[in-house]
Amino acid sequence: MRTYDFSPLYRSAIGFDRLAQLFDNAQRADAQPSYPPYNIELVAEDKYRISMAVAGFSSAEIEIEAENDTLKIVGRKQKEEGSATFLHRGIAARDFEQRFQLASHIKVVGAQLEHGLLNIELVREVPEALKPRKIEINGDNVHRLQREAA
Repeated sequence: MRTYDFSPLYRSAIGFDRLAQLFDNAQRADAQPSYPPYNIELVAEDKYRISMAVAGFSSAEIEIEAENDTLKIVGRKQKEEGSATFLHRGIAARDFEQRFQLASHIKVVGAQLEHGLLNIELVREVPEALKPRKIEINGDNVHRLQREAA
């Protein structure tokens, strides 16, 4: 496994500690669970969708929680009364926990379970105060007005 030193990238950047942590977590991605399978889709400019294959789970067996910048999806399968005898069991019905790191200002706006797919809708909502704004340069006018007033 390769390790990378990202410290030169952070010499002129302030407040990107979380980014360094994301890189570190990505290097350990092999240890992350791949069940259940999922897609992450860009629906529109600021809209995203996570589609997760959760065949056999009901909405009562799935819990979705958004806290800070983490989205956690937990599936706990209810124990079936009476045991079936399977000749082949290809549909996994095991518990799972999947976590997603969300960028700043990403909000979960809804979730829907349909045809064995859990669709979670997300949207980026940047507050007006944080959106880029144009700054006017007034330096020359101020000095000219000061000279005229004197």
